[in-house]
Amino acid sequence: MGAVGPNTQWLESLSPWPLDGFGLERMHALLEALGGPQSAYEAVHVVGTNGKSTATRTVEALLLADGLSVGATVSPHVRSWDERVTIGGAPTDVEVALGRVRPAAERLAATQFEVITAAALAAFAEAAVDAAVVEAGLGGRFDATNVLRSRVVLLTNVSLEHTDVLGDTVEAIAHEKLAVAHPESIVVLPDSWFGPFVPAYRELRVGGAHEAAEAFAGHHLPPAPPIALPGRLESRPGEIRDGAHNADGVRWLLERLPPGDHVVCASILGDKDVDGMLAGLARAGTRFVATTASNPRALMAGDLAAAAGSHFAHVEAVADPTAALRRAHELGGPVLVTGSLYLLADLERAEADER
Repeated sequence: MGAVGPNTQWLESLSPWPLDGFGLERMHALLEALGGPQSAYEAVHVVGTNGKSTATRTVEALLLADGLSVGATVSPHVRSWDERVTIGGAPTDVEVALGRVRPAAERLAATQFEVITAAALAAFAEAAVDAAVVEAGLGGRFDATNVLRSRVVLLTNVSLEHTDVLGDTVEAIAHEKLAVAHPESIVVLPDSWFGPFVPAYRELRVGGAHEAAEAFAGHHLPPAPPIALPGRLESRPGEIRDGAHNADGVRWLLERLPPGDHVVCASILGDKDVDGMLAGLARAGTRFVATTASNPRALMAGDLAAAAGSHFAHVEAVADPTAALRRAHELGGPVLVTGSLYLLADLERAEADER
């Protein structure tokens, strides 16, 4: 990571959550002030509970290989804000992109996610892309990304999360996520689609990222190479990092984790199914080091350690993430760092500062 510029510092100072409730009025006003960049191209809109970033990058790669000019945006990032916005498969200069939107965003008191989303959409218009591949943040209906000309909407999966905002059943949450689709959208549902819900859209398909890319392109596409993302089953010497942030994400991780008695070093946000995640992570190893990511929703290390006590034979609490990771390695054996992408970002930031 290089030096953080003034626009990026300003972005980091903003609230990631709307303090006045979720809605699209401010986002529409911001984009109108920017000249409506989201109308300059069609999009693949990726919604769901888990796997959105990988699906977004896969669709991006497939459309790039098909000869299209593509912009893509994902969230959150692990190493730097530049990860969030790519054009032609390469990170764009987020500092410059933020400069385009900052005056209007400051005037409207936009949130952090609204700002970075608007910056991405404006950068795509500036680059005259043929397609945008956009990962939703939270939900869909009132998410800041629900402003697109979505030719295709891809639902990766649905599980119970953010029930206070999205609903308390998977059916209700699916409705909220698929509210981003328009009557002319092609909707791609997961292979494991569970519901009687049949949306009235242009076309309904079942499949994943490859099907979504083919739906946008209008023809068959060869398979994409495997997509490697920071913090997604990322191997390091004696260590694996994965941003599994809910019980379904933990299950996905466990199916792919090499065997061994891992020392689990984790931070978990307080609005997650903490006990369900801990029960799953206990299958990875018997020792647990609780820490606290910088996200304000993260549980305090002591509280997480107390919750982990009934699942792990050995539990410690180390508030500082870097010290917690160091302690996990001192306990011996392979280390699994997980529970939140925000934890992985904190570690990356600290490691960059040491370099």
